[in-house]
Amino acid sequence: MKKVLVLLAEGFEEVEAITPIDYLRRAGITVTIAALGDNLAVKGSHDVQINACTYLKSLLGKGDFSWDGVIVPGGLPGADNIAVSKETHDFLAAMGTAGKLIAAICAAPARVLGPFGLLDGKKFTCYPGEESKVLSAGIKAEWRQERVVVDGNLITSRGPGTAGEFACAIIEKLLGDGEGKKIAGMVLLF
Repeated sequence: MKKVLVLLAEGFEEVEAITPIDYLRRAGITVTIAALGDNLAVKGSHDVQINACTYLKSLLGKGDFSWDGVIVPGGLPGADNIAVSKETHDFLAAMGTAGKLIAAICAAPARVLGPFGLLDGKKFTCYPGEESKVLSAGIKAEWRQERVVVDGNLITSRGPGTAGEFACAIIEKLLGDGEGKKIAGMVLLF
């Protein structure tokens, strides 16, 4: 069974976190929600609170890098809170080195993955205007305007309105065989 970790920090975009959690679970993927910081109750940018399953620092303390993928929601200040987390940097670096799936949406590709070096040599998308942070920093990445961009082990997406397509792309990457399309049909996405 595939398993994915979703990172949550205060100020995350609720739709970008909840939609992938829901769709991946419908597809039979084990989803664990990991909080950054010292509180399992994490409040989103629109005051919706989610109770995480664990703390990212606990997983790192156990050396647990057995995940098939990680999802980084956007939202502000959530993406910025994730970007300043040493635990997140260490975890994403280990996932990238292991060739595991890294998926980020909205501001997270530009504000988290770009500074962490995870967009180097990759095609990506993000919330409109955020790409300037990547391109002006001299990161050798190719910005695309598509709603979801898949490049090897990296999946990026534009924002809340693309969260369903983003989730289905993650499912397809992890399970293949049209599983993402099955979930899309089930939820009437297309």
